[in-house]
This record gives sequence, structure tokens and C-alpha cells, in this order.
Amino acid sequence: MAATTGTARYVELHPRNPQRRAVLATVDLLREGGLIAYPTDSCFALGAVVGNREGLERIRAIRRLDERHHFTLVCRDFAQLGQFVRVSTPVFRSVKAATPGCYTFILPATKEVPRRLMHPRKRTVGVRIPRHPVAEALLAELGEPLLSSTLLLPDTEEPLTSGHEIHDRLGHQLDAVLDSGECGTEPTTVVDLSGDEPVLVRQGAGEGFRW
Repeated sequence: MAATTGTARYVELHPRNPQRRAVLATVDLLREGGLIAYPTDSCFALGAVVGNREGLERIRAIRRLDERHHFTLVCRDFAQLGQFVRVSTPVFRSVKAATPGCYTFILPATKEVPRRLMHPRKRTVGVRIPRHPVAEALLAELGEPLLSSTLLLPDTEEPLTSGHEIHDRLGHQLDAVLDSGECGTEPTTVVDLSGDEPVLVRQGAGEGFRW
């Protein structure tokens, strides 16, 4: 497993056409157990591969999260998303209409999701499909979801928006910071679709969700 021994790599990427060599190097780092900060269509996020137990604990430590926190599996497309959550026909239609985009949906997890990533009581997990060239390129090369969490530090109201600032503040806790320019300050809108009726958990960048 990779471990942070100094300062994280700082990787500048083109915002629309990220350099494939840099993307492949980041994917190698992730597969070796690395933890990264990367841009999405809402704001910066922390990311590791799903099987990275140490990465999960590092995210918990950075954000001071408890066991009730819903982690998110950031997926490349619906085919991948469907491997990790159970989606009924009405739910599928609603999610399909809102993605890719700035939404995270909480849904019942399948057996493919490690129990440590599920809500301990509900057995649910968050999923999303982003619309951001860097995130899309990473997911295409990785071939599996990214275990992710919004890069929102404890006792702060807004996520960090600058790759340079993230590197300065968290470089000793991460293995790489990917920067393709300023990100937004609003995290995703979170909608819980695991029950009979949708529940708005957090209003964020996504607007106008229809059930």
C-alpha cells in the first residue's frame, strides 16, 4: 500500500482534455493504495479505490467522520452504478434524468459493496456519476468506482476550491492533488431514494430533481 511520506504530488491537468499520461500515473497511484484530491463538477473530493481500507480511514481522519457518514461510490456510468446499488424502475428513471451531474443518490447496496462502506443500520451507500473531464478520465482508466467524500474540512462551511490551497494544507496527508482550475463551493445535492419516498438530505449544486 502506498503511504504518504512527505508532500503529495501536485498534478496540473487540462480542464477539458486532461493529459492521459498524468491520468494513467494517477490511476497507478490509486491502485497502489494512494489517496488523492481531485476535481468534480461540484467541488473537490477525496478519492481512493474501493478496496483501500487505509484510504478509507485516512478520509475519516481528514474529515473527522463517524461511522454513520454515507460514503459515495463515484461511478463511470449506469452499468457500473448498477453493480453496487439496487435500483427499481421508477428510481432508475429519476436517477437517469438527473445524471451525469451534481447529485448523490443514497440507495440500497448490493453484495459488491464492502460492509465497511455501508451505513451500519440501513445498509445503504451513496452513488453518483459526475460530469467533469478529469473525473471522467480517471474513472475510464481505473475501470471501477472511486470511493469518495467531499473535501470539506472539519469546522468549515465551504469546501476548498483551489488545488494550490489543498496542496498547502493537506499535502502531508495526501498522495496527490489533481488541479484543473478552480472548483465550485457547493457540494452535490444528496437525495435518499432508499425508502418509499425520496428524502432531500442536502441541497447542493444539483437543482430541480424530480421524482
